[in-house]
Amino acid sequence: MNRQKSLTDIEKTEQWDVVIIGGGASGLGAAVDAAKRGYKTLLLEKNDFAKGTSSRSTKLVHGGVRYLQNGDISLVIEALKERGIMKNNAPQLVKDMSFVIPFYDWWNSPFYGLGLKVYDMMAGKMGLGPSTLLNKEETIALINNVKQEGLRGGVIYHDGQFDDSRMAITLALTATELGATLLNYTEVVALNKENDLISGLELIDQETGVKHHIKAGAVVNATGVFSDQIVKMDQPNAKPLIRPSQGVHLVLERTFLDGPHAIMIPHTSDGRVLFAVPWHNHVVVGTTDTPIDNSSDEPTALEDEISFILENASEYMTKKPRRADVKSVFAGLRPLAAQQENSTQTKEISRHHKVNVSTSGLISVLGGKWTTYRKMGEDTINTAAIVGGLKEQKSKTRKLKLHGYVQDGDLDDPLHVYGSERSKIESMGESKDNESLSNKFYISKNLIVWSVTEEMAIHIEDILARRTRCLFLDAKETLRIAPKVAEIMAGALDKDEDWIAQELKNFNLISKNYIL
Repeated sequence: MNRQKSLTDIEKTEQWDVVIIGGGASGLGAAVDAAKRGYKTLLLEKNDFAKGTSSRSTKLVHGGVRYLQNGDISLVIEALKERGIMKNNAPQLVKDMSFVIPFYDWWNSPFYGLGLKVYDMMAGKMGLGPSTLLNKEETIALINNVKQEGLRGGVIYHDGQFDDSRMAITLALTATELGATLLNYTEVVALNKENDLISGLELIDQETGVKHHIKAGAVVNATGVFSDQIVKMDQPNAKPLIRPSQGVHLVLERTFLDGPHAIMIPHTSDGRVLFAVPWHNHVVVGTTDTPIDNSSDEPTALEDEISFILENASEYMTKKPRRADVKSVFAGLRPLAAQQENSTQTKEISRHHKVNVSTSGLISVLGGKWTTYRKMGEDTINTAAIVGGLKEQKSKTRKLKLHGYVQDGDLDDPLHVYGSERSKIESMGESKDNESLSNKFYISKNLIVWSVTEEMAIHIEDILARRTRCLFLDAKETLRIAPKVAEIMAGALDKDEDWIAQELKNFNLISKNYIL
């Protein structure tokens, strides 16, 4: 991934088959699908890849136990199938995770016991392991610090876990390998039309201020919670298609979850489920479901959401987390497809995706979830091929091994997410360049340089939030090492002291959102 080469491609290419606006899960999935079919593909992202919702998930690849409870059977079946496909295509990024649900009410046992057997059955040969009912003693043995008062037993089931922004970068690299052109920090500012049909767009390179005019057979709006902004470029009076919902997560030290298993809390005070999941030697606890009226590039956690997570987690943990224990807090906005009714309960809105086409030909992919990114991409490009009058080609991503594919890698190795690129990273520079700059998480000089030269990272935040996950794991520690990271980046990018100062100023502002 080379930004200058991508800019050159834009200058030289007369017309693209498919132009995708948005570099999150749905946009990147569509780019991989389109490029694999042989379509001339361009993807544009106004910030960095996975800057928004796609780096702020609960880190689960799952069919959705809660969707099963809500009776959304078709979504569960689709997601379980896609969970298996994702694990097969990127085993270096997706791993099995066992979840324990503790029971404190007698009716929970048969409900979840039977329900999870149905869950297993739906997964079929894509299943990760059978669910099993547990007695009280077995539940305590699996979750040593679970609240024991009133505990009746539990159930263990299996789902998947991944690193969301690393999956996004892997998809970006895969699309690039397949011939797609990708650009971050390029904002689409207008849609062009001929005879009332969209024929292209205008974009501004936010790094240089240069404007480019692009011609396209089909234009895809995959901007998530910002979809309505692109829709209004096309049809200013269009009704909103997206109902944003905020999900907040708190990150704690690993000691709050003693053991390798995650906890699913089945009944919180607002009727949702709550997860406590081991992740990169920390624990992610979440999430919330708060209707939000205005979408933001940097959503912030509300005090009520923070209190809700701490209070509900405390009910199930002997070691009760407090505000002072939170190492990082992050908020993401779900791009839920808006309902026709005036419902304010976003937790009831289906996580199914939709592909809409306007009368002028703008294709908008709405809703969805990370687990089904591949199917979202397939459905979107099926539509784009029709709208753009492209040569008919079937999707070829179901068995497509993603960039860095490695089977049976060491998932405890901090470099495992790089798959087959791991040895290249370690062999860069001197051996000391592999030493971590922190003892809280792993980040080395080699990783920083690799992110700049191979993964199109151009700002400190790109590396500390998404190429590595430092900011999401321990925000204060990340601030401590930021000056050193900036210095290494400046060397790789040939930048001066003024650039370092401005980058640190910008990063310090962003980091405040992650610190309680």
